[in-house]
Amino acid sequence: MRILVADDHAIVREGLRQLLNNQRDMEVVGEAEDGLEAIKKAKSLRPDVTVLDIAMPRLSGLEAVRLIKEAVPNIQIVVLSMHKKEAYVHQVLDAGALGYVLKASPSSDVLEAIRAVHRGEYFLSSKIRAEVIGTYLKSRREKPAVRGYDLLSEREQQVFRLIVEGNSTNQIADVLCVSPKTVEKHRANVMKKLGIHDVVAMVKYAIKIGIIDPELWED
Repeated sequence: MRILVADDHAIVREGLRQLLNNQRDMEVVGEAEDGLEAIKKAKSLRPDVTVLDIAMPRLSGLEAVRLIKEAVPNIQIVVLSMHKKEAYVHQVLDAGALGYVLKASPSSDVLEAIRAVHRGEYFLSSKIRAEVIGTYLKSRREKPAVRGYDLLSEREQQVFRLIVEGNSTNQIADVLCVSPKTVEKHRANVMKKLGIHDVVAMVKYAIKIGIIDPELWED
């Protein structure tokens, strides 16, 4: 399996590289130190699996998961996190990752997660209750529509999420490979459709409908 490792701590990347390269069925083909670099390397290297820290600079791991899966759907993703709260797990799975591993877990969890997601299976750290996946899948089926947000196009939803995560117009343009003018157009459409007139109100709305969790970015 060809693997991309993304974490903003060099010592973590080195440890993962040594661990994975010692496995007969794994090879680290690239590393990234932030979310934006992770997306670019995923597109160019096209690894089988990406092991991705959820809290990274420039672009959060959560949004990086969404954009990697959009650009290269066949890449499977294992997310690393300090949190075992169900809400965090649900957000990661909803973004498109199949694996969720706690940073406090034994290294064997990382190896098992990579092999599982490569087979197209879900994997959660042993310290997270097994029922989480069942609860998550049930909640997806029963989740009511969020009327205002659901009126946005897929691209407008991306711009909305990137804005509320604190990215500037130029940063969003870089991530989505569009012009700043296009980003501004999407921003205007989002605000018009949601009846929102400033970024602070957008963030409050995002928290209200569960698009972002303010505690998620504290790790």
